[in-house]
Amino acid sequence: MFMIVGLGNPGKKYEGTRHNTGYMALDALASRAQIRVETVKFHGLIGTGFLEGEKVVLVKPTTYMNLSGDCVRPAADYYQIEPENIVVLCDDVWLPAGQLRIRKKGSAGGHNGLKSIIGRLGTQEFPRIRIGVGGAAEHVEMVSHVLGHFAAEERRRMADAAEEAARAVEEILRNGIDSAMNLYNRKPEAEGPQN
Repeated sequence: MFMIVGLGNPGKKYEGTRHNTGYMALDALASRAQIRVETVKFHGLIGTGFLEGEKVVLVKPTTYMNLSGDCVRPAADYYQIEPENIVVLCDDVWLPAGQLRIRKKGSAGGHNGLKSIIGRLGTQEFPRIRIGVGGAAEHVEMVSHVLGHFAAEERRRMADAAEEAARAVEEILRNGIDSAMNLYNRKPEAEGPQN
């Protein structure tokens, strides 16, 4: 069984913000899998079903970003899912908007949601799909940047990135994380032709 976690902040105020990119990707995945993520449990919204022949639990923590682990740990315990089968979808300010980076494990890299999950699981050994949201402008504080909304021209790119992240999850379930990393850890097409 796999658990797919989309990170974000609950409530209308945060809809469409950079920090809610994980929610956007999980929504795209839920739509593709026709799984409703609406059961209130473990300080989050939960949906269960099948994807690529695997039983999956889709999770949107509603604890606010800094306490995401308070949802992920009890859900993982309840469903008896090992960390290596927990795939976390989150935003990344160090990547250009729309670019994906898939990792098998690693540090929080300054992301408070990942930091909370690492703290509660007691390990960094879980896969994550980081979705680039671009860095803050010189005069903009990081908190304002991640809690800010995408510019109009970025919205379509980010909707495409959410779909791409959903396809990356499907690839992980179908052919393993190495295959997904080979397919999706690449520079955006705009940066030159791919060989």
